[in-house]
Amino acid sequence: MGAPMATNLLKGGFSVVVWNRDPSKCADVVAAGAKQASTAAECVVASDITFGMLADPAAALAVVFGPAGALEGMGQGKAYVDMSTVDAATSAKISEGITGKGARFLEAPVSGSKKPAIDGQLIILAAGDESLYNDALPCFQKMGKKSFYLGDVGAGAKMKLVVNMVMGSMMGAFSEGMALCDKAGLQQSDLLEVLDLGAMANPMFKLKGPGMSSRNFPPAFPLKHQQKDMRLALALGDELDQALPIAAAANEMYKQAKNAGCADADFAAVYNATNPPK
Repeated sequence: MGAPMATNLLKGGFSVVVWNRDPSKCADVVAAGAKQASTAAECVVASDITFGMLADPAAALAVVFGPAGALEGMGQGKAYVDMSTVDAATSAKISEGITGKGARFLEAPVSGSKKPAIDGQLIILAAGDESLYNDALPCFQKMGKKSFYLGDVGAGAKMKLVVNMVMGSMMGAFSEGMALCDKAGLQQSDLLEVLDLGAMANPMFKLKGPGMSSRNFPPAFPLKHQQKDMRLALALGDELDQALPIAAAANEMYKQAKNAGCADADFAAVYNATNPPK
């Protein structure tokens, strides 16, 4: 996700410095015109606004607080925008560290996967320092099609978890429908057309359905990340005493698919949990 987002900033005329825990993953962005830093701290020192895009809470925390991490480069005049999908507590901890150094912090997780990231069509869910949101908006406009400012730190993280919980639950139900269709001797292509003509028509079913039929799951959004988001959303539900029985059932499907070897496949591979390959 981070590479196409950085590439879109370059296309928009911004000067970009990049860093990755795996330096080889910077190659394409550097070839497009970015400079490469040797540490996260060096990246921060070279930048007015630093954008973080990490896989999970543990990675997001490690990149900020670890050795030669982003926090070491922070100070007055610096800013950090964390675009990772994490829980609100993780976001609050990062915010406390960044602002404690005199810098500004904004959480800005995104709705959208690899293709929207490439096309600059992400939906950005920001919360935190509103002045930083306004300063970062020209960058967001190159990375996304719509940006929301949602208020205090934690609101963006919570909104992203709600969105991904709904998406994961929908995909779970869709997988069961595709499996039942197959077991009933019906054509899955007919089901996809019926769904697309009615009130349940949506881009996700249209995009993912054919790949599910052929069991072709190139990872636009890895299943392990969807399961992580389901887990975090369920934890938020526990914290708020909100029952989430459908999401809880869907989470078990993702865990089953992950344990069956689908962790790095697209999240649509949850279909294999409902209709295992023969």
